[in-house]
Amino acid sequence: MGNLRTALYAYLITKHEGGDFILRIEDTDQERLVEGATEVIYATLRKCGLNWDEGPDLGGPVGPYIQTQRRDLYAKYAQLLLDTGHAYRCFCTKERLDALHNENGLGGYDGHCRTLSQKEIGEKLSAGVPYVIRQKIPREGHTTFHDVVFGDITVENATLDDQVLIKSDGLPTYNFANVVDDHLMGITHVVRGSEYLSSAPKYNLLYEAFGWEVPTYIHCSPVMRDAHNKMSKRKGDPSYEDLIAMGYLSEAVVNYVTLLGWSPRGEYAEREFFTLAELAEIFDIGGISKSPAIFDIEKLTYFNAHYLREMSPEAFHAAALPYIRQAVQNPALSTEEIAGLLQARCERLTDIPEKLDFFDALPDYDAGLFTNKKSKTNPEVSRRMLEAVLPALEGLADWTVDGIHDALIGLAESLEVKNATLMWPVRIAAAGKAVTPGGAVEICHILGKDECLRRLRLGLDKLGG
Repeated sequence: MGNLRTALYAYLITKHEGGDFILRIEDTDQERLVEGATEVIYATLRKCGLNWDEGPDLGGPVGPYIQTQRRDLYAKYAQLLLDTGHAYRCFCTKERLDALHNENGLGGYDGHCRTLSQKEIGEKLSAGVPYVIRQKIPREGHTTFHDVVFGDITVENATLDDQVLIKSDGLPTYNFANVVDDHLMGITHVVRGSEYLSSAPKYNLLYEAFGWEVPTYIHCSPVMRDAHNKMSKRKGDPSYEDLIAMGYLSEAVVNYVTLLGWSPRGEYAEREFFTLAELAEIFDIGGISKSPAIFDIEKLTYFNAHYLREMSPEAFHAAALPYIRQAVQNPALSTEEIAGLLQARCERLTDIPEKLDFFDALPDYDAGLFTNKKSKTNPEVSRRMLEAVLPALEGLADWTVDGIHDALIGLAESLEVKNATLMWPVRIAAAGKAVTPGGAVEICHILGKDECLRRLRLGLDKLGG
């Protein structure tokens, strides 16, 4: 969720300012590369409506847009830092670095190779000793950077470690590649999680070393599972793909996730529901909060229910059809009519199948369902109602919703009973369930005359009629 929100904020800032949204694939950490992850990024952004203006598939003036394809660029800029004394080669072995980690428990580098002479460096290079390139952080003074959300932050340089810029395999680290790419690609606003606040002063020192303008930093507080724990896919928290599979609409997810840590202001302060285009129009960086946001699945469900109800009947039917077909196989039953019953009555698309399990086959139900205090029914009353309903519906030539409705309402009036007293046993006999989408009239119509009458007769038999 945090990554999706970061992408959303970057997109909304870009579109609000009339800029270009660039998609860059950051794949320099080959050990953590997950097969298929790039395709997931493409699919997620597209489903969310975050269409990019430049990227690996579209090209653009500042490509390539995959970091491993920019390898030679990073080497050039690392060499520039070496030449100007802002970086150095580190030949320390993994064993030595592991020992350092064990000593101080933090893994901070001790600067062992900072002061190697040119002769020592030359000898190691001639011998083919593997090395990384580290940033040479000043030992004295302090560095101040500005973040839109957190303001000015000052850190003592002595607290910063000499981070690796180029790894022994020749690929850059995330921290170096992003500084170089952000500059070369003309990135004006850098949106990332607040866990990168501690790296920002090192980024500033790199920008200063190159003589480049520092972009606008926007660090976002984490999305939390609860007051104490960040959301984590590894700990079972849902990803975007999981939420879609759970029956949530992409539009609802986008709307809700945008409001996790950002609030509209002014005339929009009380509004909850926004399209992506509306969000882009009103998005104000000043509305981003320092406080962590807690992901509430119930609140997302509330948003989702709203979006389901706002869909056109045709769009809802298209979205619901795969779920309807999980429960309703009979091709004679109208899925459009079934969808019409569901639209105002479901919160997630995955709720649908369990609501429809009675259409294809009448479940085995208990006669106790015919008793309902509110409808003033019991087995005896229900039997009398069904005995009256059956001939009325058998003789009904106009098997339409209006025709069934008028016949049943007219019958209730002639029997001098409340509508609910007659409708309850009809619905129980037709569906075999106490809770159904739609009432007796709609269910009878969808089932068709023959099947409806068959079920009503079975209900009457169950009541000893």
